[in-house]
Amino acid sequence: MEELIRNYLKIATELRISIKQVQATVELLDEGATVPFISRYRKEVTGSLDEVAVAGIRDRMEQLRELDKRREAILKSIREQQKLTPELEAQINAAETMAVLEDIYLPYKPKRRTKATIAREKGLEPLAQRLFEQEKFDVTAEAQQYISEEKEVKDTEEALAGARDIIAEWINENPDARARMRNLFEKKGMFKSRVMVGKEEEGQKYKDYFEWEEPIEKAPSHRVLAMRRGENEMILMLNAQPEEEEAIELLESLFVKGSNEAAQQVKIATKDAYKRMLKLSMETEIRMLSKKRADEEAIRVFADNLRQLLLSAPLGQKTVLALDPGFRTGCKLVVLDKQGKLLHNENVYPHTGARQAQEAASTVKYLASKYEVEAIAIGNGTASRETETFVRGLGLPNTIAVVMVNESGASIYSASDVAREEFPDHDVTVRGAVSIGRRLMDPLAELVKLDPKSIGVGQYQHDVDQFALKHSLDDVVMSSVNAVGVEVNTASKQLLTYVSGLGPSLAQNIVEYRNQNGPFRTRAELKKVPRLGDKAFEQAAGFLRIRHAKNPLDASAVHPERYELVERMAKDLGTTVTDLMKKPELRKQINLKNYVTDTVGLPTLQDIMSELAKPGRDPRESFEAFSFTEGVNEINDLRTGMKLPGIITNVTAFGAFVDIGVHQDGLVHVSHLSDRFVSNPHEVVKVGQRVEVTVLEVDAARKRISLSLKTEPSAAKPAGGAGSGKKGDKNKREEEPQNDFAAKLAMLKGKFK
Repeated sequence: MEELIRNYLKIATELRISIKQVQATVELLDEGATVPFISRYRKEVTGSLDEVAVAGIRDRMEQLRELDKRREAILKSIREQQKLTPELEAQINAAETMAVLEDIYLPYKPKRRTKATIAREKGLEPLAQRLFEQEKFDVTAEAQQYISEEKEVKDTEEALAGARDIIAEWINENPDARARMRNLFEKKGMFKSRVMVGKEEEGQKYKDYFEWEEPIEKAPSHRVLAMRRGENEMILMLNAQPEEEEAIELLESLFVKGSNEAAQQVKIATKDAYKRMLKLSMETEIRMLSKKRADEEAIRVFADNLRQLLLSAPLGQKTVLALDPGFRTGCKLVVLDKQGKLLHNENVYPHTGARQAQEAASTVKYLASKYEVEAIAIGNGTASRETETFVRGLGLPNTIAVVMVNESGASIYSASDVAREEFPDHDVTVRGAVSIGRRLMDPLAELVKLDPKSIGVGQYQHDVDQFALKHSLDDVVMSSVNAVGVEVNTASKQLLTYVSGLGPSLAQNIVEYRNQNGPFRTRAELKKVPRLGDKAFEQAAGFLRIRHAKNPLDASAVHPERYELVERMAKDLGTTVTDLMKKPELRKQINLKNYVTDTVGLPTLQDIMSELAKPGRDPRESFEAFSFTEGVNEINDLRTGMKLPGIITNVTAFGAFVDIGVHQDGLVHVSHLSDRFVSNPHEVVKVGQRVEVTVLEVDAARKRISLSLKTEPSAAKPAGGAGSGKKGDKNKREEEPQNDFAAKLAMLKGKFK
């Protein structure tokens, strides 16, 4: 219990909240409550902590529990060695980080046979102890006493060498020395990158790092990950350490007490301790630490971009004709109804000759009329601009919106088990076109079917800690899904999976129950779903919507546990819940203070009133159609100084990539994102944002486009992490942050290091 309270206090201090808030949140999490549920429906319990704070408490508690688990294992190990003293136990219990804990444990840690072990077996530890005290005495005469044929100590030099090995191990295992050395590596360590001999040609994409060095403390995430990738690909040699002389001088200041013979032996041992043990150990640590920091930054960028993409404005329930463009192989065409159900599919060939173009035109116009199509979605891959020009030239009614859709990941979906399960009788081309159409209707509902990593809005996502990446991205997807809410009668299994309290198994059970029994008529009917018990219902119900339900609250975010409260409000006014929701003048008559109880406070009551005003309101922005500039279809159509509309496709540490409709994303370097200084690109741009850019420079041969968002741009920023990348080229499009949930959570985690 004392350990638990200590952890609560630590988290409360770090997050600057009360210990009561931490305790209440941890208890809810331990009971199985999710972050969205706690932050939305348990505000009185937690003191209105938002998702960021709740997730921060969860993650920090996990770290502290891991630390406590390791602490117990270490105490047990030393206790079994019968070496645990009260002072050592207190020292172990006071350790606040894993590194400090491991430093304390190092001398007691079972280890392989070392040089020091061999020296001890030869009876040289007393000599080492005498030398380490560094008093004035005849070192050679003392060492001669340890010459022994039986113990294989041939001469004084061998005796002294063995003693130095023992001293070197003592220095290596000294907690204070390790702490100071760790600080030196962190504060004054340098990354030094060199190209491996003979790899100059093969490693051209790492040319910037052929002769490169910079302080470890200041190295940005994308450069750390780039250098590590170059090292893993055997192109670069990478070191991460301070100047050797400075490191050795630091150790000598701690252990060398004078200049007599004994001190000289300690000095030699100190140098050996650093070069043979400490340097390797500390470099491993600093590389792990810098990798962890780089991973956190890269994951933060990805999570931030992903949330913006997931919450892109949906077209809504419209009949959509979707085209997956192509030249020689034609365009795969599908028609989807308002619920996204496939009505029709075929191939058309608008780019393989006049006769086939005429046939394609007739087909599109006929299908648009037959199915009363309200929008046409065109994937933004190969032949996209040509297909857009073709469609816009058909003379279709102005009421039909023609929209370019980012198809990143659609091909991965089309070959997935999810797609095969949904469309077992159709090939990947049909599935891909369906995905493009549905992505226009509801980006969130469609994108949850993909592994978030494959959506392509991150930096070096394949190089970072995959467990941490998945954990963070799952958080973002769950947060986004529950922020929007899910229509239970039309949602896919994949979308339902991310609803608070459900998961894959219950999501599957809901779909099967819906297929067998028809649409749900009330939220209460969810309790009939196999294995969906009271706890899961409590967690999920508020985030599930049932349109046109008998009880209008079933279509809102009001939790069923508060229905009785809303009914009492209506009764007190002599009206119905339906009228209370429809008439603002009735809601204005409610004095919320009259309904405050021990379990329901003003935060929850205010949320309820907001929901009654706009039941089930979608927090996403309203959809607006977007068009690229006509006649600018490929990179050769670009000219310096052109002003073009575009869409932000990825935000990185060094700028933002923009789709301007020429099959290559251009780069707006961070120095050209605004007329003012920008340290964090997410402060001024976000994924999916519509912008007007100015073309600064075009390198058609290298397929690089430099753009600017400045009012009066000057010259392009020299590329050195700049330039642009071909669509889908992760190396060039990968590479700083601050959005609502994802970035704030990452910043919060940064406080725990």
